[in-house]
Amino acid sequence: MRGRSDNWVLESVERYERSLLRFATTLVGPGQARDVVQETFVELCKQRREDIDGHLAAWLFTVTKHRALDLLRKSRRAEPLPEGDDMASPDSGPQIKLERQQALSRLQQLVGELPLREREAVMLKFGGGLSYREIADVMQLSVSNVGFILHTALKTIRAEYVSESIAKERAQ
Repeated sequence: MRGRSDNWVLESVERYERSLLRFATTLVGPGQARDVVQETFVELCKQRREDIDGHLAAWLFTVTKHRALDLLRKSRRAEPLPEGDDMASPDSGPQIKLERQQALSRLQQLVGELPLREREAVMLKFGGGLSYREIADVMQLSVSNVGFILHTALKTIRAEYVSESIAKERAQ
């Protein structure tokens, strides 16, 4: 019985660790995200599988959120997202890689400028891959409210990004 439980936890780590790290990074920064996620998985080890089956993703993201917010309350500061090269394909030329990196960096910045609730919903959806129902469970909202929050957030990001692109084209 214990072996099966261990496999379940290990499978959960393999499946959700990266998404949880991205989500935690948006809340507490890269320096503390690993600790938050590690605490989440330690808490998972203490749980009975049958208590979490059917809503594992929502449970993991909820625990990660609470751990991150506890840490923020203690430290009262958050670090910016790292600028990564994850989105660039290996066969892209230097100019394309630079443009993708700049676009990704700007989008991360725009997400970071959103109000906390909108930022959290965006990261749960796109960073965590959660469904609207799972996001609603994590954020303790209705599914329709999640849809509204995501719509508002994406509309804000899109409007800002498009207006900046138009301004750049006019400047050239």
